[in-house]
Amino acid sequence: MVQRVRNMLTKKQIELLDFIQKRMARDGVPPSFDEMKIALDLRSKSGIHRLVTALEERGFIRRLPHRARALEILRLPDALAKSAPGFTPQVIDGDRKAPAAPPRGAMPVNAAATELPVMGRIAAGVPIEAISEVSHHIAVPGTMLKGSDSHYALEVKGDSMIEAGINDGDVVVIREQDAAQNGDIVVALVEGHEATLKYYRRKGAMIALEAANPAYETRVLPEGKVQVQGRLVGLIRSY
Repeated sequence: MVQRVRNMLTKKQIELLDFIQKRMARDGVPPSFDEMKIALDLRSKSGIHRLVTALEERGFIRRLPHRARALEILRLPDALAKSAPGFTPQVIDGDRKAPAAPPRGAMPVNAAATELPVMGRIAAGVPIEAISEVSHHIAVPGTMLKGSDSHYALEVKGDSMIEAGINDGDVVVIREQDAAQNGDIVVALVEGHEATLKYYRRKGAMIALEAANPAYETRVLPEGKVQVQGRLVGLIRSY
């Protein structure tokens, strides 16, 4: 009976879990509390805090300590699992320590992995020189990759995307593409020699590269000076 009660979720809890799952599947990172509040039409973030705490207590999600916007979905209720076949957590541990045993009730993770080239470092802050050389390779779960498209990985340097759950030292998985939609997190080549990881927003003939940290200003450039190199599809965190 206790286990059954733990598995029962309210309508709002299911709505929030569904929203988090869909955003992580799309962007590779969880939504902010403000985005959750808007999606669920709540008046304050305190309501989101209560819902997140309830989902954590019931074993559906886990908050990663000392990390901004770091949530991991451990399992889905039957109603959502049916609409998300092949679901696996999208934030995974890196290889700096032995992996811990999976939490009780966690859904099985697909062990199949693909070796991706790590093309140096990408700035989540002030843009750095363009990336062009492979520094090493990293094993990435196949569930992070999108079909037969080409992918590569980059190590994040800086904190400009911290409110998107992307921290200094994380490894981001990028799908190669030269176009993006508003709100995508992309690798952008600026003026042919600077590379940066930012939100992409088109405003007419101008491109805004927006940080997820209020300490950084949005850069607005003519579209001819910004070249999309790929879109974020996954995140690997090392501890």
